[in-house]
Amino acid sequence: MSTPSETTSGAVNAPVSAVEQRLAELGLSLPEVAAPVAAYVPAVITGSHVYTSGQLPFINGKLEATGKVSSGTEGTSDEPTVSPEDAKAYAAVCAINALAAIKSVIGDLDRITRIVKVVGFVSSDPAFTGQPGVINGASELLGQVFGDAGQHARSAVGVSVLPLDSPVEVELIAEFS
Repeated sequence: MSTPSETTSGAVNAPVSAVEQRLAELGLSLPEVAAPVAAYVPAVITGSHVYTSGQLPFINGKLEATGKVSSGTEGTSDEPTVSPEDAKAYAAVCAINALAAIKSVIGDLDRITRIVKVVGFVSSDPAFTGQPGVINGASELLGQVFGDAGQHARSAVGVSVLPLDSPVEVELIAEFS
């Protein structure tokens, strides 16, 4: 279980969950919950499950990229494109943002007993078919953080456009105790 830690000044920091410690070991930390861009809440609880709204790859309040995901050879327009490798990294950012949303409603990520499902949307050039590889960014991160409890059902869906022209959006469903 989490324990408070003492800083060099002697002040006591808030407890850090084992999940947040694993994120830190990966060089990551939970951000503040992204403010909704429309009329919804970041996450809701029903029974022993928490559902997140779709999370975009915001870092420090800024959308990190816009445009469709394209492997570069099949681009059909002059619109900005995002490489599959970058989009995969953005999917991991979305998953971290989803964990922040979950923490905002359950209080402690150590209460998560299982990641049940990941739904990932990839704004795709019409010829791009690598959506599963992009959403692996979220799935692989969740596996690293939660181990067996991070193994989940999943959908990876190619779409023509996402909110704010984001290249990727991820939703999570998690079970907690």
